[in-house]
Amino acid sequence: MPKAVDGKMSVVTALVRSSFLVDAVYAEAARKHGLTQQQGQLLCVLMGQPYGMGELGATLGLAKSSLSGLVDRTVRNGLVRREQDPRDGRAARVALTPKGARLAEEFYTATCRRIDELADVLGEEERDQLADLLGRVVLGNEVPVVFVEPDGGPAAR
Repeated sequence: MPKAVDGKMSVVTALVRSSFLVDAVYAEAARKHGLTQQQGQLLCVLMGQPYGMGELGATLGLAKSSLSGLVDRTVRNGLVRREQDPRDGRAARVALTPKGARLAEEFYTATCRRIDELADVLGEEERDQLADLLGRVVLGNEVPVVFVEPDGGPAAR
């Protein structure tokens, strides 16, 4: 098991513990906005554009039945709607409603602010280094875009 030496953590420990830290912030922000964590993720993903169910399941890493239940509950809350896919009349896409778009923006802004605060222990150059290194890990592992860049920069796409 990886151990901290002289206050330093291994890459494994640091990545796992940081994922728990970010996950906790995400869960807290979702609760404060009356959402489940998965609903918050769904709204953030849909901020960029509507998605087909298959594409959405792959992006969120959910099985078809789990995704259907999540979308059904979020539809009942008036946050998303199913609409016909213009490219395939047999397929449905999921899109934000105006209420969902407002809530997604509020949730996204609060979550970004809180996650950004996690790195307040770092100087500006260290923050840039951390962003660069983690960005390379994320891109190198082809992680789906489940959370866009706050400033809409190139990594948002």
